[in-house]
Amino acid sequence: MPKLKTKKTLTKRIKVTKNGKIMKKQTRTGHLKSKWSASKKSRKNNMELQLNRGHIKVIKKLLARGGGKVK
Repeated sequence: MPKLKTKKTLTKRIKVTKNGKIMKKQTRTGHLKSKWSASKKSRKNNMELQLNRGHIKVIKKLLARGGGKVK
């Protein structure tokens, strides 16, 4: 049975840290930000930790080869 290929779209959207934690971009950052304060824009610009265990299992499967480090 051949190895599963890594889903490239997922590799562009998440980052796996050295310790195996998954970081993802925050939601609601696309458009309509003119009303937001500068501090809110700055906060939303950072990546956040993915904590949902169900999502982590799915991400691990989709990463296939690179998902070995994911905790």
